[in-house]
Amino acid sequence: MSHDADKLIRQLSLVAFLMAERRLLTARDVKSNVEGYSEMSDEAFARRFYSDRAELTALGVPLQSQRDEFTGEELYTLRSENYFLEGLDLDDDELAALQTALYYLEGKFAYAEPFRLALQNLALGRAGFAEPPTETAARVRVSAPDYSPELAGRLAKLESAISKQRTIRFGYWSPRRARPGERSVNPYALRLDEGNWYVVGHDLDRGTTRTFKVSRIRGDIRFATRRERDFRIPADFDVELHRIPRPWQIGEIMGRARIAVSDDTAWWVERTLSDAGTVEDGTFETDFANVDLLAGWVLRQNGRAIPLEPGELVDSVAAALSTLADSHDGDAPAVAGPKRTDPRRPLPERPVGPVAPERFGVLQALLAHLLASCGDERSTTLDAAEVAARFSIPLEELQDHLSLLNLVNFGGGCYAVYAEHDGDVVRVEKELYGDVFRRPPKLTPLEARAIHLAMEYVGPTIAADAHTPLKRVRKKLEETFGRFDLAGTPIARDASAEETLVRVLSDGVDKRVVVEIEYLKDGDDGPSLRQVEPYTIERELPVWRVHTWDLSVDAPRTFRLDRMRSARLTGDPFEVRDGFDPSYLSNPRIARLLHSPEVARWKLERGARPLTDGTAVADVPYKTEEWLLSEILADRGETVVLEPQRLRDVVAKRARRLQRELGRVPSRR
Repeated sequence: MSHDADKLIRQLSLVAFLMAERRLLTARDVKSNVEGYSEMSDEAFARRFYSDRAELTALGVPLQSQRDEFTGEELYTLRSENYFLEGLDLDDDELAALQTALYYLEGKFAYAEPFRLALQNLALGRAGFAEPPTETAARVRVSAPDYSPELAGRLAKLESAISKQRTIRFGYWSPRRARPGERSVNPYALRLDEGNWYVVGHDLDRGTTRTFKVSRIRGDIRFATRRERDFRIPADFDVELHRIPRPWQIGEIMGRARIAVSDDTAWWVERTLSDAGTVEDGTFETDFANVDLLAGWVLRQNGRAIPLEPGELVDSVAAALSTLADSHDGDAPAVAGPKRTDPRRPLPERPVGPVAPERFGVLQALLAHLLASCGDERSTTLDAAEVAARFSIPLEELQDHLSLLNLVNFGGGCYAVYAEHDGDVVRVEKELYGDVFRRPPKLTPLEARAIHLAMEYVGPTIAADAHTPLKRVRKKLEETFGRFDLAGTPIARDASAEETLVRVLSDGVDKRVVVEIEYLKDGDDGPSLRQVEPYTIERELPVWRVHTWDLSVDAPRTFRLDRMRSARLTGDPFEVRDGFDPSYLSNPRIARLLHSPEVARWKLERGARPLTDGTAVADVPYKTEEWLLSEILADRGETVVLEPQRLRDVVAKRARRLQRELGRVPSRR
C-alpha cells in the first residue's frame, strides 16, 4: 500500500477513534489504538502524529488539546461540531439552484470538482441531484474566454502548493521585461480579480510579498524541495490587503484627482468604482499613482468625464487627444514586418487536470454516502456506475477507494463499513460503529472556496433561481465553512445591483415579457430607456451581459449589466423570434490596430502579434464603433487604427471634439 494510502487510513482512523471515544485521550491511547501508529517507534509516532494533526486542521478538522493539570500530559479530543455539518438550512430551491450552477459551470470552472463534492455533502439525505431545469440551462450561459486546460492545471498545482505549504519555482513573463525570469515563491493564497487569477506569496529572491498573474506563468510549476513542508503562512496574512487596485492606483500614491462627471453618469461611476474613490456633487475624487493611466480612464469615458485637477492630469488628457487627432489624420502609418519569435510562447508543459478535491474529502463524503444509503438497515446495494459518477471516481478505481474505507477503524477491531464493488453494484454492510459517520462532514477549505468562487461567478443567478436574496444564500453557505481560517479566501464582492437586474431579466426570459431598461451606452452623455425582449443572460468575467431584441431600434442588441441603471417588467408579452441568434458577437466587424512599443507588450496578452520594431498589430472584432472608440481613446494615442478608414476618420473627429470640450484646441497648422 502506498505512503499516501497509509496516511489516509491513519488520519481517518484517528478521527474515528476520537469521535467514538468522546473523551479526552492521551498520546499513548492514540498510539495503542489507531491503525498505523502502533508499529512506530515513539520518535516516529511523535513526528507523524504532529504532522497528521496539522494536516487535519488544514482540512477543517481541528483536534482540541489541553494539558492534564495532575500528570502534565497533553490530552486530545475531537468535537462533533468540528467534523459534521450542523444546522444547515438550505431549502430545496436553494440547493437546486446550486446544482444548476454546477451544470453550467462545468468545463469552464477550474473548481468544478470540489464544488460538486461540496454539493454532495449539502445534499446528503435528500433525493439527490435533480436534472437542471431546462429553462435555466437555456437562459444562462457562462463563457470563460481565458479558461484553458493550462490555466486549470496551474491552479491545481498552486492549490496543492498552498495547502502543503511548499515552495515553488516557475518561469514568469512580465510585460516590463523582454524575457521570462525564474521565480521562487512561498505561495499563500489565490485570488480572482476582474476575471483574472493571481497567486499571492513571498518572493524569496526579492524578500517581499508579491502578487503574480497566473496567466503570465510560463512552463511547469515545480516544487523547490522534497520536504513535506517548506514554510508556514504568516498568522497575520490577509489576502484582502493584496486586492488588485485600479490601474492608476498601482504603486506609490502621488496625489488625488478631481474629475467632473454628469449626474447621469455619476451613478455608474459610484457603482463600479466605489473601491477607488468617492462621488459627490458631480465630482469623482480618486487617488492616483500614475497620472497617465488615470488619463486613460478619463478618455475611455468618451466625453462623460472632464478632468479638473491636478493640472498634470488635464495636460496628459490634452496631449493624448492631440496625438490621437494627429495620428488619425491622413493615411495610415506603415507597419513593420512580423517578429519571428514570440516571447509569450510558453515552454512545453505536461497536461494537468483542473483542481481536484482532496482525497481525504472524497473519502469522507463517500463514507457518509454509503452509510446514509443504509439508513437504519444493516446493509444495502447501490449502482456502482452511479456511485462512481457521483464522486467523479473512474469506475476501475472505485474498489481502491472502497478498500481504504474498509480499513478505517475505531480501534479494537471495530470498523465503520465493509463495501465491495461486485460487477454492476456496490454491496455495503454497516459495521457496529458505522452510524457515527452517517451525517455529512463539514466542507474542507478547498470545497468552501469552490462554493465561494461559484457564488462569485454566478451568485445572482443562484439567488434568482432560489427566489432568495443572495446575501441569505451566502450566509447559509458560509455557516458550513467550518472553523478553519479562511484568511486566504478573498471577501466576496457586493453583487446586490447585479442580483436585482438578473432577477428582473430572468423573469422576463422565463415569462416572455418585454423589459424596459435604463442604459448608459458608450459615447452617450446619459442613460436612455430601451424596450427589449430578453433571450439569454451571459456571464463572461468580469461582466454580465443580456442578449436581446431591442424594440427601440428593431434589431438585436447586447447590453452590459454594469451599465444598466434599472430594469422593470412591462407586462407586455412577446413571441420568440424564429431563427434569432442572440449572440452579441455574431458577424462582427474587424478593425486592424497598431500598438506602440509603450503598450505593445500588454496587448500581446490579448492576442496581438509582435512586430520587428517593438510594435504590435491586432485584428479586433467589434459590434459597435462606440465600444471600440472608447478602447482606442483609453490607450492615450498609443494605439492607431490602420483600417477601416471610416474608423480612422471617426477617431480623428472625436478627438477634435473632445479637445474643444476640454478647452485645449491647438493652433491650426
